[in-house]
Amino acid sequence: MKLKLIACEVLYREMCALIARSPHQVDLAFLPKGLHDIGSSGMLERLQAAVDGADTPGYDALIMGYALCNNGISGLRARTLPLVIPRGHDCMTLFLGSRSRYQQYFNDNPGTYFLTPGWIERGESAGELRQLSIQNRNGMDLTYDQLVARYGEDNARYLFDELCDQTKHYRQITYINMGLDTDSRFHDLAEARARTNEWKFDAVEGDLSLLERLVFGTWPDTDFLVVPPGHQVVTTYDDRIIAAEAVQE
Repeated sequence: MKLKLIACEVLYREMCALIARSPHQVDLAFLPKGLHDIGSSGMLERLQAAVDGADTPGYDALIMGYALCNNGISGLRARTLPLVIPRGHDCMTLFLGSRSRYQQYFNDNPGTYFLTPGWIERGESAGELRQLSIQNRNGMDLTYDQLVARYGEDNARYLFDELCDQTKHYRQITYINMGLDTDSRFHDLAEARARTNEWKFDAVEGDLSLLERLVFGTWPDTDFLVVPPGHQVVTTYDDRIIAAEAVQE
């Protein structure tokens, strides 16, 4: 098969390593990490443009390196080629290898912020995506000092606690080791961030099996949605997470 991968750049290292071993020809297109920050409609618009641009003769399918991602793929349409999408609420399912493993870890470790090599390496959103982010548009990325300057000290603490402190519900960082590191720098950076925040730190082994099946062309319905041409992705709000629905023109 000849496949076209459209993926978030946080998966860059993992996807490149897997595609080197894939029995199929896989062409690559990576999109910026910050799409999930600009809202579901903005993310969908960018993804649809990428899908439409890749929907050209010669490919057998378009494979997506995305999960549901805050409904960012809900409404995504397959034009003339099928879309193949892993079933997962967010990309941590892709890094941990299955929905069940992610859910179990999440249940056992509430308040966990996950980091992977890609999440660390690709950093924060910048440029246009930062300007378009929900946080920026609503003033949620302002520092305490900036709030004081804009609203006065009496209001700054309340606004910071309620709107800008996006880490207040976390108390642990978990680093997912994907087995591709040549040294410990990503692990060490994650551990240092936990110390800075005075949070617990944990490290777990990642699992490439779900991503491997994506690029190897093994797509059981339990783990992947294949969206036929003329259909779109819809959110199911059940264990399937996503389904395909005929587009009504």
